[in-house]
Amino acid sequence: MKDFAGKTAVITGGGTGMGRELALQLVAEGCNVAMCDVSAANMATTKAMCADGAPQGTKITTHVADVSIEAQLRAFRDEMAAEQQTDRIHLLFNNAGIAGGGSFVKASREEWDKTFAVCWGGVYYGVRTFMPMLMAADEAHIVNTSSVNGFWASLGPNTAHTAYSAAKFAVKGFTEALINDLKLNAPHIKCSVVMPGHIGTEIAANTRKVHSGDDSDTLGATGLAAARRQMTSYGVAADQLTDEAIQAMVAEMSRRFRDDAPTSAAQAAKIILDGVKAGTWRILVGEDAHRMDKLVRADPEHAYEPEFFQRLAEEAGWRLGS
Repeated sequence: MKDFAGKTAVITGGGTGMGRELALQLVAEGCNVAMCDVSAANMATTKAMCADGAPQGTKITTHVADVSIEAQLRAFRDEMAAEQQTDRIHLLFNNAGIAGGGSFVKASREEWDKTFAVCWGGVYYGVRTFMPMLMAADEAHIVNTSSVNGFWASLGPNTAHTAYSAAKFAVKGFTEALINDLKLNAPHIKCSVVMPGHIGTEIAANTRKVHSGDDSDTLGATGLAAARRQMTSYGVAADQLTDEAIQAMVAEMSRRFRDDAPTSAAQAAKIILDGVKAGTWRILVGEDAHRMDKLVRADPEHAYEPEFFQRLAEEAGWRLGS
């Protein structure tokens, strides 16, 4: 698909981060966009930003949906079909994701299951839900967001990372399996798996909001308790810190994740869209992702040893402990 003008794209997680940037760049090319997110306020911001650069006649619609709940995705599909006045889509970006559920042993089952359900279930339900509309198009492309944690299931030797990694491995394997399935049964539909490294997004803040059920930018009692538990697991004497200190530390960590990333969300979106135009099925996003992929492939047997992580951090240019 060399040109997005006049096409229709569906984006999950369009309220912030890569989803927002995908919407902005697609709309600028004259592509109609239907996005969903759990935050209506964030989507309203994205829509207003898109409208500023939208060619005349471009349709932009927003829909509230939790991608881990199939019924809500189906409602999203039906609403967008009516509002966009179409029975087909050309691009499906299963982009929504959260973190959390790090330890299968110590994390709550509710947190673990929610993370897995959003990151894997959202992709599976997304493809299931929109497949008829993809089939109805003359050409179409499915873009599923995995992660570098879809081929390296770790954040380092001192941090458990099971729910997110397991989900992202599932997304990667599912998308690779779709390649031949689509060739055999729907050759006009292509697919790509996206594996970003560290991208400057709001995933840290969004994860907290989803797991706590609180859309506020400040931590409530549940969020504070969860932050204390997490900090304690990292060896921080969180019980000696005030609520204000916890709040400030969480806000700073979220800011640093977004602002200090080696690749911005806008850069990531461009890499993804360029990959779709080039027909690339495997889209690594960020120089750190390319370096990580090379190292893991070269020495998979030792990929989960401390020495490997140190070498990986040095190669990727990560600033550990800063």
